Amino acid sequence: MILVDERLPVRKFASPEIIFGSGSIELVGQHASNLSRRRVLVVSDRGVRGAGWTRAVESSLERSGLDIASFDRVRVNPRIEDVESGARRYLDEDCDLIVAVGGGSSMDCAKCIGIVATSGSDIRELEGVGTVRVPGPPLICVPTTAGSSADVSPIAVITDVERRKKMVLISRLLIPDLSVIDPETTMTLDTRLTVSTGTDALMHALEAYVSNASSPMTDLFALEAARIIGQSLPAVHRDPGDMGARERMMLASLYAGLAFSNASLGLLHAMEHALGGLYDSIHGEGASSLLEQVVRFNYPCARERYDELERAMFGTAGGVDPLVAQLNGMLEELAPEAAWKGTASGGRTSRV
Repeated sequence: MILVDERLPVRKFASPEIIFGSGSIELVGQHASNLSRRRVLVVSDRGVRGAGWTRAVESSLERSGLDIASFDRVRVNPRIEDVESGARRYLDEDCDLIVAVGGGSSMDCAKCIGIVATSGSDIRELEGVGTVRVPGPPLICVPTTAGSSADVSPIAVITDVERRKKMVLISRLLIPDLSVIDPETTMTLDTRLTVSTGTDALMHALEAYVSNASSPMTDLFALEAARIIGQSLPAVHRDPGDMGARERMMLASLYAGLAFSNASLGLLHAMEHALGGLYDSIHGEGASSLLEQVVRFNYPCARERYDELERAMFGTAGGVDPLVAQLNGMLEELAPEAAWKGTASGGRTSRV
Protein backbone atom coordinates (compact mmCIF):
# COMPACT_ATOMS: atom_id res chain seq x y z
CA MET A 1 0.00 0.00 0.00
CA ILE A 2 1.30 3.48 -0.91
CA LEU A 3 0.54 6.25 1.59
CA VAL A 4 -0.48 9.67 0.25
CA ASP A 5 2.59 11.46 1.58
CA GLU A 6 5.03 8.60 0.93
CA ARG A 7 7.97 9.24 -1.39
CA LEU A 8 8.49 6.47 -3.91
CA PRO A 9 11.85 4.69 -4.03
CA VAL A 10 14.10 4.68 -7.09
CA ARG A 11 13.87 1.24 -8.66
CA LYS A 12 14.60 -0.37 -12.01
CA PHE A 13 12.41 -3.01 -13.66
CA ALA A 14 13.69 -5.55 -16.16
CA SER A 15 11.87 -8.21 -18.15
CA PRO A 16 12.12 -10.06 -21.46
CA GLU A 17 9.71 -9.69 -24.34
CA ILE A 18 6.67 -11.82 -23.46
CA ILE A 19 4.08 -13.65 -25.58
CA PHE A 20 1.26 -15.15 -23.51
CA GLY A 21 -1.71 -17.31 -24.47
CA SER A 22 -2.92 -20.78 -25.29
CA GLY A 23 -1.56 -21.91 -28.64
CA SER A 24 1.36 -19.45 -28.57
CA ILE A 25 3.85 -22.33 -28.75
CA GLU A 26 3.15 -22.36 -32.49
CA LEU A 27 4.80 -18.92 -32.76
CA VAL A 28 8.24 -19.97 -31.52
CA GLY A 29 9.63 -20.62 -35.00
CA GLN A 30 8.37 -17.31 -36.35
CA HIS A 31 10.21 -15.36 -33.67
CA ALA A 32 13.27 -17.60 -33.66
CA SER A 33 13.78 -16.93 -37.36
CA ASN A 34 14.46 -13.30 -36.48
CA LEU A 35 17.30 -14.34 -34.18
CA SER A 36 19.01 -17.27 -35.93
CA ARG A 37 20.78 -17.63 -39.26
CA ARG A 38 22.51 -20.96 -38.62
CA ARG A 39 21.15 -23.57 -36.21
CA VAL A 40 19.08 -23.62 -33.04
CA LEU A 41 19.95 -25.68 -29.97
CA VAL A 42 16.75 -26.93 -28.32
CA VAL A 43 17.38 -27.60 -24.62
CA SER A 44 14.89 -29.79 -22.81
CA ASP A 45 14.52 -32.94 -20.70
CA ARG A 46 13.22 -36.38 -21.45
CA GLY A 47 9.97 -35.88 -19.57
CA VAL A 48 9.06 -32.80 -21.59
CA ARG A 49 10.04 -34.58 -24.80
CA GLY A 50 7.89 -37.53 -23.78
CA ALA A 51 4.96 -35.17 -23.22
CA GLY A 52 5.33 -33.91 -26.80
CA TRP A 53 6.24 -30.28 -26.10
CA THR A 54 9.86 -30.47 -27.24
CA ARG A 55 8.77 -31.91 -30.56
CA ALA A 56 6.06 -29.24 -30.89
CA VAL A 57 8.71 -26.52 -30.60
CA GLU A 58 11.05 -28.32 -32.98
CA SER A 59 8.25 -28.59 -35.53
CA SER A 60 7.55 -24.86 -35.27
CA LEU A 61 11.25 -24.13 -35.82
CA GLU A 62 11.39 -26.46 -38.83
CA ARG A 63 8.33 -24.85 -40.38
CA SER A 64 10.21 -21.56 -40.23
CA GLY A 65 13.11 -23.09 -42.15
CA LEU A 66 15.51 -23.40 -39.22
CA ASP A 67 17.98 -26.23 -38.65
CA ILE A 68 17.90 -27.69 -35.16
CA ALA A 69 20.11 -29.63 -32.79
CA SER A 70 18.71 -31.09 -29.59
CA PHE A 71 20.01 -31.48 -26.06
CA ASP A 72 17.38 -33.18 -23.90
CA ARG A 73 19.49 -34.69 -21.13
CA VAL A 74 18.85 -32.01 -18.51
CA ARG A 75 18.22 -33.49 -15.07
CA VAL A 76 15.99 -32.26 -12.28
CA ASN A 77 18.24 -29.79 -10.42
CA PRO A 78 20.65 -29.46 -13.40
CA ARG A 79 24.28 -30.17 -12.70
CA ILE A 80 27.58 -28.72 -13.83
CA GLU A 81 28.04 -31.74 -16.11
CA ASP A 82 24.72 -30.95 -17.85
CA VAL A 83 25.89 -27.42 -18.58
CA GLU A 84 29.26 -28.59 -19.89
CA SER A 85 27.69 -31.25 -22.14
CA GLY A 86 25.15 -28.79 -23.48
CA ALA A 87 27.82 -26.17 -24.20
CA ARG A 88 29.84 -28.72 -26.16
CA ARG A 89 26.77 -29.65 -28.14
CA TYR A 90 26.06 -25.97 -28.89
CA LEU A 91 29.59 -25.39 -30.18
CA ASP A 92 29.91 -28.68 -32.06
CA GLU A 93 26.67 -27.99 -33.94
CA ASP A 94 27.66 -24.37 -34.72
CA CYS A 95 24.46 -22.97 -33.18
CA ASP A 96 23.62 -19.29 -32.79
CA LEU A 97 20.36 -19.45 -30.77
CA ILE A 98 19.07 -21.47 -27.83
CA VAL A 99 15.43 -22.38 -27.25
CA ALA A 100 14.68 -23.85 -23.81
CA VAL A 101 11.55 -25.98 -23.41
CA GLY A 102 10.57 -27.18 -19.96
CA GLY A 103 10.55 -26.16 -16.33
CA GLY A 104 13.12 -24.26 -14.33
CA SER A 105 15.73 -26.99 -14.74
CA SER A 106 15.80 -26.80 -18.54
CA MET A 107 15.66 -23.02 -18.61
CA ASP A 108 18.40 -22.53 -15.99
CA CYS A 109 20.59 -25.06 -17.76
CA ALA A 110 20.00 -23.33 -21.11
CA LYS A 111 21.04 -19.96 -19.67
CA CYS A 112 24.28 -21.44 -18.40
CA ILE A 113 24.96 -23.42 -21.58
CA GLY A 114 24.82 -20.12 -23.45
CA ILE A 115 27.19 -18.14 -21.24
CA VAL A 116 29.69 -21.01 -21.00
CA ALA A 117 29.64 -21.52 -24.77
CA THR A 118 30.28 -17.85 -25.57
CA SER A 119 32.72 -17.03 -22.78
CA GLY A 120 34.65 -20.29 -22.49
CA SER A 121 34.41 -19.93 -18.70
CA ASP A 122 34.04 -22.69 -16.18
CA ILE A 123 30.52 -22.31 -14.79
CA ARG A 124 31.96 -22.38 -11.25
CA GLU A 125 33.74 -19.10 -11.99
CA LEU A 126 30.42 -17.42 -12.73
CA GLU A 127 28.72 -18.15 -9.41
CA GLY A 128 27.48 -15.07 -7.60
CA VAL A 129 26.07 -11.66 -8.45
CA GLY A 130 27.28 -9.76 -11.50
CA THR A 131 30.06 -12.17 -12.39
CA VAL A 132 28.81 -12.86 -15.92
CA ARG A 133 30.71 -10.52 -18.24
CA VAL A 134 30.12 -12.03 -21.70
CA PRO A 135 26.53 -12.27 -22.97
CA GLY A 136 25.25 -15.63 -24.09
CA PRO A 137 23.57 -16.15 -27.46
CA PRO A 138 19.92 -15.13 -27.92
CA LEU A 139 17.63 -17.22 -25.72
CA ILE A 140 13.95 -18.05 -26.10
CA CYS A 141 12.20 -19.80 -23.21
CA VAL A 142 9.04 -21.89 -23.44
CA PRO A 143 7.99 -22.74 -19.86
CA THR A 144 5.96 -25.92 -19.33
CA THR A 145 5.28 -25.43 -15.61
CA ALA A 146 3.44 -22.68 -13.73
CA GLY A 147 6.02 -22.03 -11.10
CA SER A 148 9.73 -21.49 -11.68
CA SER A 149 9.49 -18.23 -13.68
CA ALA A 150 13.01 -18.83 -14.98
CA ASP A 151 11.70 -17.58 -18.32
CA VAL A 152 11.62 -13.99 -17.03
CA SER A 153 14.32 -13.97 -14.35
CA PRO A 154 18.00 -12.90 -14.25
CA ILE A 155 18.83 -15.98 -12.17
CA ALA A 156 20.10 -19.49 -12.83
CA VAL A 157 20.62 -22.25 -10.26
CA ILE A 158 23.02 -25.13 -10.96
CA THR A 159 23.91 -28.01 -8.63
CA ASP A 160 27.53 -28.69 -7.80
CA VAL A 161 27.38 -32.34 -6.77
CA GLU A 162 30.95 -32.46 -5.47
CA ARG A 163 30.36 -29.59 -3.07
CA ARG A 164 26.73 -30.63 -2.42
CA LYS A 165 25.47 -27.12 -3.01
CA LYS A 166 23.36 -25.14 -5.41
CA MET A 167 25.29 -22.42 -7.18
CA VAL A 168 23.25 -19.26 -7.82
CA LEU A 169 24.16 -17.00 -10.73
CA ILE A 170 22.52 -13.57 -10.92
CA SER A 171 23.04 -11.23 -13.86
CA ARG A 172 20.93 -9.11 -16.17
CA LEU A 173 22.71 -11.01 -18.96
CA LEU A 174 20.74 -14.10 -17.91
CA ILE A 175 17.37 -12.54 -18.71
CA PRO A 176 15.97 -14.35 -21.77
CA ASP A 177 15.26 -12.40 -24.93
CA LEU A 178 11.77 -13.83 -25.33
CA SER A 179 9.39 -15.85 -23.20
CA VAL A 180 6.62 -17.74 -25.01
CA ILE A 181 4.10 -18.74 -22.36
CA ASP A 182 1.49 -21.26 -23.49
CA PRO A 183 -0.70 -22.49 -20.60
CA GLU A 184 -1.66 -25.59 -22.57
CA THR A 185 1.81 -26.99 -21.90
CA THR A 186 0.87 -27.50 -18.24
CA MET A 187 -1.93 -29.91 -19.11
CA THR A 188 0.50 -32.84 -19.14
CA LEU A 189 1.88 -32.18 -15.64
CA ASP A 190 1.10 -34.77 -13.00
CA THR A 191 -0.42 -33.74 -9.68
CA ARG A 192 2.85 -33.62 -7.76
CA LEU A 193 4.57 -31.34 -10.28
CA THR A 194 1.47 -29.15 -10.62
CA VAL A 195 1.43 -28.60 -6.87
CA SER A 196 5.17 -28.28 -6.28
CA THR A 197 5.64 -25.77 -9.09
CA GLY A 198 2.49 -23.89 -8.13
CA THR A 199 3.64 -23.56 -4.53
CA ASP A 200 7.01 -22.34 -5.81
CA ALA A 201 5.17 -19.51 -7.58
CA LEU A 202 3.39 -18.73 -4.32
CA MET A 203 6.70 -18.53 -2.45
CA HIS A 204 7.99 -16.14 -5.11
CA ALA A 205 4.99 -13.85 -4.63
CA LEU A 206 5.17 -13.91 -0.83
CA GLU A 207 8.90 -13.24 -0.64
CA ALA A 208 8.82 -10.51 -3.29
CA TYR A 209 6.01 -8.66 -1.51
CA VAL A 210 7.77 -8.57 1.87
CA SER A 211 11.20 -7.85 0.35
CA ASN A 212 12.84 -4.60 1.42
CA ALA A 213 13.80 -4.14 -2.24
CA SER A 214 10.17 -4.14 -3.38
CA SER A 215 8.59 -1.24 -5.23
CA PRO A 216 5.10 -0.18 -6.31
CA MET A 217 5.76 -1.95 -9.63
CA THR A 218 6.69 -5.28 -8.06
CA ASP A 219 3.96 -4.98 -5.43
CA LEU A 220 1.28 -4.95 -8.13
CA PHE A 221 2.52 -8.22 -9.57
CA ALA A 222 3.28 -9.96 -6.25
CA LEU A 223 -0.05 -9.22 -4.60
CA GLU A 224 -2.08 -10.18 -7.66
CA ALA A 225 -0.06 -13.38 -8.06
CA ALA A 226 -0.79 -14.37 -4.45
CA ARG A 227 -4.50 -13.65 -4.95
CA ILE A 228 -4.72 -15.71 -8.14
CA ILE A 229 -2.76 -18.65 -6.72
CA GLY A 230 -4.90 -18.74 -3.58
CA GLN A 231 -7.92 -19.35 -5.81
CA SER A 232 -6.55 -21.17 -8.83
CA LEU A 233 -4.05 -23.69 -7.45
CA PRO A 234 -6.72 -25.47 -5.36
CA ALA A 235 -9.01 -25.35 -8.42
CA VAL A 236 -6.40 -27.05 -10.63
CA HIS A 237 -5.76 -29.62 -7.91
CA ARG A 238 -9.46 -30.47 -7.74
CA ASP A 239 -9.86 -30.58 -11.52
CA PRO A 240 -6.59 -30.98 -13.48
CA GLY A 241 -8.52 -30.44 -16.71
CA ASP A 242 -9.72 -26.95 -15.72
CA MET A 243 -8.03 -25.01 -18.52
CA GLY A 244 -9.20 -21.65 -17.19
CA ALA A 245 -7.55 -22.31 -13.84
CA ARG A 246 -4.37 -23.46 -15.57
CA GLU A 247 -4.28 -20.25 -17.61
CA ARG A 248 -4.67 -18.22 -14.44
CA MET A 249 -1.88 -20.20 -12.74
CA MET A 250 0.45 -19.54 -15.68
CA LEU A 251 -0.41 -15.84 -15.46
CA ALA A 252 0.22 -15.86 -11.71
CA SER A 253 3.57 -17.56 -12.25
CA LEU A 254 4.49 -14.81 -14.72
CA TYR A 255 3.41 -12.09 -12.29
CA ALA A 256 5.32 -13.66 -9.40
CA GLY A 257 8.39 -14.04 -11.62
CA LEU A 258 8.33 -10.39 -12.66
CA ALA A 259 7.95 -9.44 -9.01
CA PHE A 260 10.81 -11.46 -7.55
CA SER A 261 13.11 -10.81 -10.51
CA ASN A 262 12.97 -7.13 -9.62
CA ALA A 263 12.40 -7.20 -5.85
CA SER A 264 14.60 -10.22 -5.09
CA LEU A 265 13.81 -13.13 -2.77
CA GLY A 266 14.69 -13.78 0.86
CA LEU A 267 15.39 -16.16 3.69
CA LEU A 268 13.16 -18.96 2.44
CA HIS A 269 14.94 -19.37 -0.90
CA ALA A 270 18.37 -18.90 0.65
CA MET A 271 17.67 -21.76 3.06
CA GLU A 272 16.06 -23.99 0.44
CA HIS A 273 18.98 -23.66 -1.94
CA ALA A 274 21.28 -24.86 0.83
CA LEU A 275 19.02 -27.81 1.64
CA GLY A 276 18.37 -28.60 -2.02
CA GLY A 277 22.09 -28.82 -2.68
CA LEU A 278 22.50 -31.25 0.19
CA TYR A 279 19.49 -33.48 -0.47
CA ASP A 280 18.71 -32.93 -4.20
CA SER A 281 15.11 -32.29 -3.20
CA ILE A 282 12.25 -30.92 -5.30
CA HIS A 283 12.50 -27.15 -4.93
CA GLY A 284 8.82 -26.35 -4.37
CA GLU A 285 8.46 -29.03 -1.71
CA GLY A 286 11.66 -27.97 0.05
CA ALA A 287 10.50 -24.35 0.08
CA SER A 288 7.09 -25.33 1.44
CA SER A 289 8.70 -27.20 4.31
CA LEU A 290 10.37 -23.97 5.45
CA LEU A 291 7.53 -21.51 4.91
CA GLU A 292 5.98 -21.42 8.39
CA GLN A 293 9.28 -20.80 10.14
CA VAL A 294 10.21 -18.01 7.73
CA VAL A 295 6.79 -16.33 8.00
CA ARG A 296 6.97 -16.40 11.79
CA PHE A 297 10.52 -15.03 11.77
CA ASN A 298 9.73 -12.20 9.32
CA TYR A 299 6.24 -11.28 10.52
CA PRO A 300 7.19 -8.79 13.28
CA CYS A 301 9.17 -6.76 10.74
CA ALA A 302 6.60 -6.89 7.93
CA ARG A 303 3.25 -7.17 9.72
CA GLU A 304 1.29 -4.91 7.36
CA ARG A 305 2.71 -6.62 4.30
CA TYR A 306 1.75 -10.10 5.52
CA ASP A 307 -1.71 -8.82 6.47
CA GLU A 308 -2.19 -7.52 2.93
CA LEU A 309 -1.12 -10.88 1.52
CA GLU A 310 -3.54 -12.67 3.85
CA ARG A 311 -6.40 -10.43 2.71
CA ALA A 312 -5.52 -11.01 -0.95
CA MET A 313 -5.44 -14.79 -0.55
CA PHE A 314 -8.06 -15.50 2.09
CA GLY A 315 -10.15 -12.34 2.50
CA THR A 316 -9.19 -11.72 6.13
CA ALA A 317 -6.22 -10.54 8.18
CA GLY A 318 -5.94 -11.85 11.71
CA GLY A 319 -2.24 -11.97 12.50
CA VAL A 320 0.51 -14.50 12.15
CA ASP A 321 -1.28 -17.51 13.70
CA PRO A 322 -4.36 -17.33 11.42
CA LEU A 323 -2.13 -16.65 8.41
CA VAL A 324 0.05 -19.67 9.12
CA ALA A 325 -3.03 -21.82 9.79
CA GLN A 326 -4.61 -20.86 6.47
CA LEU A 327 -1.43 -21.40 4.49
CA ASN A 328 -0.90 -24.70 6.28
CA GLY A 329 -4.45 -25.80 5.55
CA MET A 330 -4.16 -24.88 1.89
CA LEU A 331 -0.92 -26.77 1.34
CA GLU A 332 -2.05 -29.82 3.28
CA GLU A 333 -5.17 -29.97 1.12
CA LEU A 334 -3.04 -29.72 -2.02
CA ALA A 335 -0.44 -32.35 -1.12
CA PRO A 336 -0.76 -34.05 2.27
CA GLU A 337 2.27 -36.23 1.64
CA ALA A 338 4.50 -33.22 0.97
CA ALA A 339 2.91 -30.65 3.26
CA TRP A 340 4.98 -28.59 5.65
CA LYS A 341 3.87 -29.22 9.23
CA GLY A 342 5.87 -26.88 11.44
CA THR A 343 4.00 -25.95 14.64
CA ALA A 344 3.68 -22.81 16.73
CA SER A 345 5.49 -24.63 19.53
CA GLY A 346 8.57 -25.04 17.32
CA GLY A 347 7.90 -28.56 16.06
CA ARG A 348 10.07 -29.91 13.27
CA THR A 349 8.89 -29.87 9.69
CA SER A 350 7.69 -33.12 8.17
CA ARG A 351 9.98 -32.98 5.15
CA VAL A 352 13.29 -31.36 4.26
